[in-house]
Amino acid sequence: MNPSTLAISSVTVSADLQITIPPAVGQSLGLSEGQRFQVVRYQDRIELIPIRPVSSLRGFLQGMDTTLGRDADRL
Repeated sequence: MNPSTLAISSVTVSADLQITIPPAVGQSLGLSEGQRFQVVRYQDRIELIPIRPVSSLRGFLQGMDTTLGRDADRL
């Protein structure tokens, strides 16, 4: 499954208010057992945002152009 493909599945809420993420969706996002999420209520929906370790951000700005001009009072 292409990660940029919109995956639509339906799930059922258990008596304990738990849901199971469909395997295809979890695999496409690289989720693993024990993965933590932020749970956000946004208008009439629930959004699950994976909490990633800070170390996973290493190098994400690699190749960024840092030759921008700066104000004289910011040097």
